[in-house]
Amino acid sequence: MLAVLAFIVIFHITSIALLFIATIDNAWWVGTDFSLDIWQTCMNTTTANNCTDIGSKTNYFQAIQTIQATMILSTILCCFGLVCFAFQLFRLKQGERFVLSGIIQMLSCLCVLIAAAIYSSMHESFHKNLNLTGGSFGYSFILAWIAFAFTFLNSIMYLILRKRK
Repeated sequence: MLAVLAFIVIFHITSIALLFIATIDNAWWVGTDFSLDIWQTCMNTTTANNCTDIGSKTNYFQAIQTIQATMILSTILCCFGLVCFAFQLFRLKQGERFVLSGIIQMLSCLCVLIAAAIYSSMHESFHKNLNLTGGSFGYSFILAWIAFAFTFLNSIMYLILRKRK
């Protein structure tokens, strides 16, 4: 049982790391001379890397803010889920454990799903006014989808682990 708990903790910490990288790093949409994320747009020239923040005057700013908020909320929930797991491990009796951790992880999973789905469906609208052609989804976007799968699997593991003796 100790090995299972150790695996779940490592899996949970991996989920947190993926969420931090996907939220912070500037690689949701990349091209040969530019990179975009949910926070800023960077144009790479031969002399410098010019980055501008995504401001309120940007088209579809409300959708971008929704993506930002749900990714931040997902990261916070995932961190809180790990703390909750540690408290539940020592405080609750068997059969009652890990339900709250599983629910928190499921909410984190839902937030990542919302953010990645909005970006997937609206990425052409985001980039149209910036005149960015020839781009593709970057590794931060892919890490967001992987974090979705990890948080979902982690929430399922918590709910299954609840029943183990």
